[in-house]
Amino acid sequence: MRKNNIDNGKFLELCKQEVVKYFNSNVDKTDKKQITDSDVFIVWSCKTLQNNKALVSTTVSDGMYYELTYNGDRKEVYLDAYKKWENKCIKVQEGI
Repeated sequence: MRKNNIDNGKFLELCKQEVVKYFNSNVDKTDKKQITDSDVFIVWSCKTLQNNKALVSTTVSDGMYYELTYNGDRKEVYLDAYKKWENKCIKVQEGI
């Protein structure tokens, strides 16, 4: 294993911890809601060379999802938080 690599299991645990911290520090205080690791789940993840990426969500029905990326060259994790605005079905013709 190269020194820039992070164990995939450790990366996914880090993702859960970071989403918990982000949610708990950004939730509307009047909601009186805090989450733990057990409220966070990995939707999808991949590892390519020294980099990792995960799409993460929570059990909170707020429409939020999170993308976390590990840059193995810089040893940094980036967290992007998104709000789902719409889920729309688009029909396509066969052969497209």
